[in-house]
Amino acid sequence: MNTSADLSPQPSRSPKLWLKEARALLWLAGPLAMTELAFMAMVTTDVIMMGRLGATSLAAGTLSAQYFWLFEFLAFGVLSAVAPIVSQHLGARRFRAIRPTLRQGFWVAVLLALPCGIVTWHAGSILVFLGQDPLLAEMGQSYLNFLLIALLPSLWHGVMGDFLAAHERPRAVLVVSIAGIVVNALANYAFMFGNFGMPAMGLAGAGVATAIVTVSMFLAVLVFVLTDRRLRRYHLLGYFWRVDWKQLRRIVAVGLPIAMMDTAKLGTLLAGSLLVGLLGIDALAAHGVTIQCIKVLLIIPIGLMQAASVRVGLAAGAGDPIGTQRAGMIAIWLGFSYTLIIAVIFVFFGETLVGVYFDSTVAENGPAITLAVTFLAVGALFFVSDSVQTITQGALMGLTDTKIPMVLSLGCNAFSLPAAAYFGIYLGYGGQAVWWSLSVPLAALAVLFILRFRSRSSNLDHLIEEADSPI
Repeated sequence: MNTSADLSPQPSRSPKLWLKEARALLWLAGPLAMTELAFMAMVTTDVIMMGRLGATSLAAGTLSAQYFWLFEFLAFGVLSAVAPIVSQHLGARRFRAIRPTLRQGFWVAVLLALPCGIVTWHAGSILVFLGQDPLLAEMGQSYLNFLLIALLPSLWHGVMGDFLAAHERPRAVLVVSIAGIVVNALANYAFMFGNFGMPAMGLAGAGVATAIVTVSMFLAVLVFVLTDRRLRRYHLLGYFWRVDWKQLRRIVAVGLPIAMMDTAKLGTLLAGSLLVGLLGIDALAAHGVTIQCIKVLLIIPIGLMQAASVRVGLAAGAGDPIGTQRAGMIAIWLGFSYTLIIAVIFVFFGETLVGVYFDSTVAENGPAITLAVTFLAVGALFFVSDSVQTITQGALMGLTDTKIPMVLSLGCNAFSLPAAAYFGIYLGYGGQAVWWSLSVPLAALAVLFILRFRSRSSNLDHLIEEADSPI
């Protein structure tokens, strides 16, 4: 018997390999998280400038934007399958399959843009049907009509971003996004208020600005990919008209469960807000502050999720189960460590955080401040659970394992809301019970996701093997 193999150190336990993987993950996750932050900055700029048009314009703009983002969010969820699929091709050195995959990503974007465009074009009528103010719906429709121009370029920009992330080169998208913040602010200033010789279009001008910025960002990233020395070899626009139904179906099969998971999570949070709204204005205000704190700090876990899907996909494509498990578990541990620090801040420094949103010198803010501090303490568990679950979902995406996770996620959400309604509203335990009801099932889901990842990453035989698509 050859004992040398038994005595050699296990690769999965080598500190050097773990440190190397951690550096690679952070090097990739950093720009991805900062790109998310840049997008939030653009949205914040829009809201601030809408506010200068007046309360009515702000209400119409935020209502219509949230309506639009719901459908765009669904489409982005489906298209997020491109990054792990391309990563697996790269790991397996199936370079000839990359261009067809990206090409089908573009075509899936076209197919998704059609229904999204239809519901956006008729948004005014739909919002009135849902009971919204007709004036707000009409103003919002003028804004959305121009956002329609940005819809398809925005989805294509997302596909290009996935392609670059899979190649571990997300900085081009980050640079373009940072430039987009400046261009967006200037375009808003010009078209909303009639500066630089442009017509004053009010809320519709915000739509014009978004369309200009989105199209420009997509074209900038496309030019980078087509001219970069390492990437231009793909000739990505070659045979663009060809439809590869096998690749297209795979993107939809992997991406649709992702979209359903993300949308279900978003819907659960919205429904939780509606439940808390039944408890009064103070409770709803405190709930909103808690959501905002969590939302901002989730940027880091989202970056780690995207990086995990790529790093796991590269290792899985290469047929390396040890490397696959190492990539996923390091991402999970890095995210868990970060969330523990944030959880401590939520629990012990919640009053300081809440003070950013409420003026503590105003006596009538007292009840809302007290509730917000208690909500944040429970929200710490939600933040840890949601972050770990999100990162592990990214690792499972790297294995293109999304269907069973979707079932588990929907089951979690199906349990959370009835529990929140029962304990928080029916039994009268209030907003804290709502947060506990949202947090505990999410913690269980995070554990189930980790167990599934460890099981699926230990044996990669289940991965779909693809032959090279014809060029």
